[in-house]
Amino acid sequence: MTQSNSSPAEQGNPFTDYLIAKLRSHPKRIVFTEGEDLRVLRAARRLVVAEAAVPVLLGNRDKIRAMAADNDISLQFINVIEPAKASDLGLFCQRYVKTERYRKVNVASPADVMSRPHFFGAMMVQYGHADALVGGNTTLPASLFRALIHVIQPMPGVPKMFGVMALVAPHLKHFGANGMLFLADCGLIPQPDVEQLASIAIETGKMAKHFLGREPRVALLSHSTKGSAGTEEARKMAAATALAVDHARRDFLEFQISGEIQADVALDPVAAEVKLPDAGNREPADVLVFPNLDAAHISLKLLQHCAGAVNYGQILAGLARPCAQVPRTATEETIFGTAAAVGVEAIKYHLLYPDGEV
Repeated sequence: MTQSNSSPAEQGNPFTDYLIAKLRSHPKRIVFTEGEDLRVLRAARRLVVAEAAVPVLLGNRDKIRAMAADNDISLQFINVIEPAKASDLGLFCQRYVKTERYRKVNVASPADVMSRPHFFGAMMVQYGHADALVGGNTTLPASLFRALIHVIQPMPGVPKMFGVMALVAPHLKHFGANGMLFLADCGLIPQPDVEQLASIAIETGKMAKHFLGREPRVALLSHSTKGSAGTEEARKMAAATALAVDHARRDFLEFQISGEIQADVALDPVAAEVKLPDAGNREPADVLVFPNLDAAHISLKLLQHCAGAVNYGQILAGLARPCAQVPRTATEETIFGTAAAVGVEAIKYHLLYPDGEV
């Protein structure tokens, strides 16, 4: 399994330090759907040592135990579950058949479906057997997304599930106000429409506020700044900005939302002063909303692999339970920080929905 070298930023940063501090007061049960992975074992051990979470690893129990023994990793306070042999398998099968019946789908072999780690983990989170989920480290994203969409209830008011990446790069100039940026959508919606873009802006802003502890600045990006290019794509981002501002006002959110603007205007106060002379003193944006998946994903990879930004996520928005999909190339640090992020999202979920229902 390929594993990237750790950078100095991965030895601790304000983002993960904040997350761990929050989780120490409210530890959460985090299920890893692909537990037969040394990176996951090490990340899980770090969460336990930090007293931040109770990890649950899905996979072959003997294989995981052997891997831990070979690498001198303690499994104390780490739960290992083999879905096909789990005591909850029968209950999960009953629940899955019932939910599929509502969709008018006849399930031929529910045990076969529920024995798959992604479906089993999603069922654990949906029905309160775990608080948050991390997967994708050894499989294609589509297999994880399919299970989550089938099992976990959607979040009301969010048109479609999308992904948010948290990036930390204190060594980079103009990288947000605190050396952090939130990028969306980086993994799911190829060509979001105006309504979806507005929702992405609002929901990512809410997530950023939870992680930053303050009102975020949200920028909807374009190749155009305030009509400098009169293309259809630029007009779409302008319309999405107007709709996002309306939604923020309706929901009494105090986000600073700007668009359509170019990336330098969003991040560099000097560029903003030149291109938006009447805008006053502007702080760098914390949230970047991209016009399409190509722009977002390419920007993410360039920032990660060329600029040295450490990435966490993607954290999935639009689901009623906290979940995240990490790439197959994820480092141990990415898996650790992503798990901590969805754990903190679970704290917010339990405060908003103490009875467990959205």
